[in-house]
Amino acid sequence: MEKIVETAISSGADAVHPGYGFLSENADFADLCEKKKLNFIGPSGKSMRLCGDKMECKDAMMKAKVPTVPGSPGIVEEVEKALDIAHKIGYPVLLKSVFGGGGRGIRLVHNEKELREAFEIASGESKAAFGKSALFVEKFLPKIRHIELQLARDTHGNTVHIFERECSIQRRHQKLIEMSPSPVVDQKTRDEIGELAVKAAIAVDYRNAGTAEFLRLDDGTFYFIEINARLQVEHPVTELVSGLDLVKLQIDIANGKEIPFKQKDLKVNGCAIECRINAEDTFLDFAPSTGKIWDVNIPSGPGVRVDTYLYPGCTVSPYYDSLMGKLITWGQNFEEARQRMSLALSDFYIEGVETAIPLYKTILNSKEFINGDLSTDFLDRFKILDRTTG
Repeated sequence: MEKIVETAISSGADAVHPGYGFLSENADFADLCEKKKLNFIGPSGKSMRLCGDKMECKDAMMKAKVPTVPGSPGIVEEVEKALDIAHKIGYPVLLKSVFGGGGRGIRLVHNEKELREAFEIASGESKAAFGKSALFVEKFLPKIRHIELQLARDTHGNTVHIFERECSIQRRHQKLIEMSPSPVVDQKTRDEIGELAVKAAIAVDYRNAGTAEFLRLDDGTFYFIEINARLQVEHPVTELVSGLDLVKLQIDIANGKEIPFKQKDLKVNGCAIECRINAEDTFLDFAPSTGKIWDVNIPSGPGVRVDTYLYPGCTVSPYYDSLMGKLITWGQNFEEARQRMSLALSDFYIEGVETAIPLYKTILNSKEFINGDLSTDFLDRFKILDRTTG
């Protein structure tokens, strides 16, 4: 952190954009930038800490009357207390790190024996990943959709949501495919959950761009789960259906400007889909795949966008995230966006490492995806991995 701040100051920079990884949700870094008079393009350290502490954030949501998933009212420090809560809300339950994110620090348990075994493991994972072993218990909800709303709030108190993103296709609690709009969100529902997302942003005194994440049950009930206090990996799908440049909006808000539009001015235009191009072998349980990229062909054409660092001769390192690129397509409707994505995946050629591209081809052309029958257990429920060929 100190090196980045030192470099920024010596170069004459007056602001730091943290991206969506590394230090983007590090409250200490945001505080350090403020202390050194550098404009941190994101929320304040105080707001970031509140968003990052799942129990504090949940408490703030309950006070703001934003519905949350049933679970423990606070941190659970002993396994006996966890067992008592699980008995009250009913199995299966999730053990989750209070400071978790990106699918880390989460354990699904179906009975008392599993909970006893998982409690110590989850505590250790939490401490290793986040430096603290604080856990809480949450009701596990089967066949749910993961739907999030893009937020923006300026320093003048203006708050808007910029539509929803459907992020239900996941593996190990991490997103693989995102799209906007969601096939189960009509305008009335968008307005309702959008209002909840705005309430959530206000409840934690959020500033800049962020994301309110929700779980949707089959009966249409929405539960708030967290606020991601940064720009999301999947923000391009929102840019394509809204016509906005979210990074420019972030910079303008950080410079003290007001959001230049009102909620009523925003309209969903078409449909956008994003596939995360990860260096993983889907035939070996998503094992990491690293090494030199010998050749690469990046797809292009109308409605096709690729954000990537790939080029012939570059190296995919084992030390960082597996994400090598993001392939995003836009269409006037879902079917056009889907067909463009299917064609773009066929044109995306990477030699040197294994990728998730064969899996995405299978998903995009499956009747379940085409029919919008999505859920966070999509891969397992429809045995999609068994259908995938190289």
